Amino acid sequence: MRGLFPTRDNLTDQISYYHLLLFMACLPFDMFYSHIILISFAIHCIIHFSKTKTRPVFNWQVLLLTSVFFVTVYSTFYSVNKTAAYNDWGRQITILLFPLLFCLMPFDFRKYRSALLMGFSLVCTGTVIYLYLNAIHVLGYYQLSLSLIYSQAFVNHNFSQPIDMHATFFSMQVAIALVYLISVLFKEKENIYRVFYSACIIILCGGLLQLSSKSIFICLFIIIDIAVPIFLLKGRRRLKYLLIAGVLTIAATCAILTSGTFRERYIGDLEADLTKTNIGETSESRISRWKATAELIQKKPVIGYGAGSEVGMLHETFFTKKYYDSFLHNLNAHSEYLSFLFKSGIIGLAIYLSVLIWGFWEAIRRRDLLFFSFMILISIISISENILDVDKGIIFYAFFFSFFFFSGNKNNTLKSFNSV
Repeated sequence: MRGLFPTRDNLTDQISYYHLLLFMACLPFDMFYSHIILISFAIHCIIHFSKTKTRPVFNWQVLLLTSVFFVTVYSTFYSVNKTAAYNDWGRQITILLFPLLFCLMPFDFRKYRSALLMGFSLVCTGTVIYLYLNAIHVLGYYQLSLSLIYSQAFVNHNFSQPIDMHATFFSMQVAIALVYLISVLFKEKENIYRVFYSACIIILCGGLLQLSSKSIFICLFIIIDIAVPIFLLKGRRRLKYLLIAGVLTIAATCAILTSGTFRERYIGDLEADLTKTNIGETSESRISRWKATAELIQKKPVIGYGAGSEVGMLHETFFTKKYYDSFLHNLNAHSEYLSFLFKSGIIGLAIYLSVLIWGFWEAIRRRDLLFFSFMILISIISISENILDVDKGIIFYAFFFSFFFFSGNKNNTLKSFNSV
């Protein structure tokens, strides 16, 4: 927590820092606040623009960071629903803005990275505490047993409902905060801070259990059990960590399997998602929606149907197939990979996969655990969610992708820029 409020830096850097800190602090809440702060930050960047201090804008790294937005732009020209396509422009404009603003702003992201991530992690911890207190307040108001906090009424979307945020998208933010605090805990020497960080980690783990996102559970298994020891530890410390992490993972899995609520959420719902929908069922499985989406993709596999086309065309298909739950809720494909195939075909999907591969390469080359964790989250959750069709998902992708790239190893980043 030291250095969370810098006072010795110049005024321009302080203003930039507090803009970013407030922006990250607002991420778990209504998008209105983060949008207002982003506008203010953009104005600040324009005011302090200096040709001598800006980073190169026209290079292939920035092009990759913004490429998803340009896929939407080019696929608009042949879209079957141009009005919806232009709405996609509006939602995804931040994918273009963040790399450009970070290039134009003379700000040392690497210097302030730890402080910004610490502020973000503390806000996530505080938000989870608030959600638990809200659940306890509801139980007390209705004079119900506290043990019901682990019932279906307070799990997944029901837990995150007070902040009006999709459970998986909030889990993505909590996961980043958790991995950061774990990395800080390994480096911390003072016991008082170690106890504090450990308490925050326990709270965040509790929040993730309550949010019960299956995709996040898989991501955290890869990150905590595999990536953390590879990126942060060596020798005996790595072996010791692997043993402890393995025991804790088994214990957590057993706890989930012995709880009716969590067993139904993690096992039962997963089986339902991967089982073909039968006639007469009130809701459709995810795999049934995937198959319906794939049938349309087969008709235009190369370029797709254009930006903004997905929901409208699937709406008709769901009605034809009598998927009435999906029809009434205007559901999308629930897979970012299928979404790219549907809207921009093989070309769009190839670009998206190239961006993800490049992100993994950069994270591994720099040995950046947070960057690698972010890429794991994006690539795995893209299997089951349309991350880039929702404001919270777009902001998460746009901001953290640029933030981790620009705040990485200084020498490597500058070398990459100068080599273009």
